[in-house]
Amino acid sequence: MKKFSKEDREVKLFVGPQHPGVTGNMSFEITLEGDILTSVKTHVGYLHRAFEKLMERRLFIQNFPLVCRICVPESDTNEENYARALEELSGMEIPERAKWIRTLVLELSRLQMFMRWIGGIAGTMGLSTAPQWSVGDRDYILDLFEELTGGRIYHIYILPGGVRRDLPEGFEERVLKVMDYLEKKLPDYDDLIFENAVFKKRLKGIAKIEPSWVEEIGVTGPVARACGFPFDVRKEQPYEVYDKLDFEIITENGCDLYSMAMVRRREIDLSINLIRQIIEKMPKGDVWTPLPNVLYWKIPAGETYVKSEATRGEFGYYVVTDGSDKPRRVHVRGVSTPHAYTLLERLVPGMNISDFSVAIVGLQTCPPEIER
Repeated sequence: MKKFSKEDREVKLFVGPQHPGVTGNMSFEITLEGDILTSVKTHVGYLHRAFEKLMERRLFIQNFPLVCRICVPESDTNEENYARALEELSGMEIPERAKWIRTLVLELSRLQMFMRWIGGIAGTMGLSTAPQWSVGDRDYILDLFEELTGGRIYHIYILPGGVRRDLPEGFEERVLKVMDYLEKKLPDYDDLIFENAVFKKRLKGIAKIEPSWVEEIGVTGPVARACGFPFDVRKEQPYEVYDKLDFEIITENGCDLYSMAMVRRREIDLSINLIRQIIEKMPKGDVWTPLPNVLYWKIPAGETYVKSEATRGEFGYYVVTDGSDKPRRVHVRGVSTPHAYTLLERLVPGMNISDFSVAIVGLQTCPPEIER
């Protein structure tokens, strides 16, 4: 009988860039032996590129419609990071109420991102009821954003000096009403998804991370906390008003996709709790520090790095100014680069092809921030 070489037994396939199991316009070149993956190589370049270089050629204020696109579902994180970097470089102080409103916006953004992830992770494994629920429930949060900012996805609401406008009358009550609704609905999600035997069987033991990889690769967020690493920028290096809120860092110890899922599920409860705290403690006052004429605004020469805890992990902006009306250098530290490149390529060998798309969604990649 003829013996087949390793090259004869293997086949290469491309998953994406247009594929329901890929979170955006990126492609994965996978090598299979039977239905088992032996390797993966990530390919990008199908989407918008050169965000950083575009920012270096625009006025400071002109970059806010651009930073939203660096990770579309988390536009507010990008706005807040970039605004805070410019405030630090220019020595600008913002009103206290503006900090509270910013924190409220960031937690609402985190919550809608979690709802989007629920539909993605469950839908990828065929639990098609979950995306219909979660997309519908996420829309209640997007309704709040539309009322507050005029936009459902791109908000351009957090700007240097504070926020674009104060909360509409009765907005806090409407936020609390949505939180009450979600809190009552979450047990149904638990029954449908998180306690579902199929969900557990598909995720437990899959994409298992070695704890030593966390610091080596730069793994952050729920993926790192699923390995027992109690690091959350909101707690360890507080920004805005997170130092005035009462919460604990959530961790699990399984280091697999199910542990990542359970960290996120528990952080949904945490975000609802934080939103309630913010509304209860929010002070009165101004929400805006007037800027100079933004068409001629020049920031003194300097450099800074600001970071925050995005839904998916540590997100940061390194900004350098040279005294002109444009940034001299901008570098965005996104979550997807270490997760979708180095980490994913280490996790894949030995994985069944049916688990590949689940792993991509489980790591919550966002391709535009790779092509920055």
